[in-house]
Amino acid sequence: MDVSGQVAVVTGGASGLGAATARRLAADGAQVGVLDFDADRGAAVAEEIGGFFVRTDVGDETSVAAAIAAVKDRFGAPRIAVNCAGIGLAARVVGRDGALSTSLFERTIRVNLMGTYHVMSHAAREMAALDPLETGERGVVINTASVAWQDGQIGQAAYAASKGAIAAMCLPVAREFAKLGIRVVAIAPGLFETPMMMGLPEETTKGIVANIPFPHRLGDPAEYALMAAQIVANPYLNGTTIRLDAAVRLPPR
Repeated sequence: MDVSGQVAVVTGGASGLGAATARRLAADGAQVGVLDFDADRGAAVAEEIGGFFVRTDVGDETSVAAAIAAVKDRFGAPRIAVNCAGIGLAARVVGRDGALSTSLFERTIRVNLMGTYHVMSHAAREMAALDPLETGERGVVINTASVAWQDGQIGQAAYAASKGAIAAMCLPVAREFAKLGIRVVAIAPGLFETPMMMGLPEETTKGIVANIPFPHRLGDPAEYALMAAQIVANPYLNGTTIRLDAAVRLPPR
């Protein structure tokens, strides 16, 4: 699918991977709806790229439905949906003091997994009503998993579970949407320069980078955005999860 002239929605578009993706799609000629809970940053990104911002709680289906409707009213129904919204809270299942992390687990699943599902569902329903392009495509959904899907570290049970579910549902949803001409692909990024990562102490970051084979550095969010754009452009990519990780494999801790 040619990005130019299409309508896209990007969640988590206020910063990190989402902001980079919104910028890339806009630079390639898309009209971009920026969805995020952070109103100030989200509005700033939308203004920068000539897009449209909607404050959205992806974990709340009513909020997502209203956001997709607002983008449709502004630009038309989306053919591209990229889910980057997420949280990376960490806690042991049973802490050293015996405290449980059930509430953290529930919150992580709500935002990361249910948020992805809500946006994918509402965006795909709009895509399904569009006329197919010459390629037969009506749309493409790109979801964000994580290398923690396969390499979850101690304290990442909730995060890994949410991202593993995103990877696991990729194929069955792609099979379901095939008759509609809607592709579904997941990206599993490794260690990227996002606000979440950059908030860590310098020594911690150095230790993380030491495990990355090549390129021996953190990923640039623009490289995630490039991958998203390449998925949109390549009509034969469907039903798979792509690791974007410089060959890193996370150690237990």
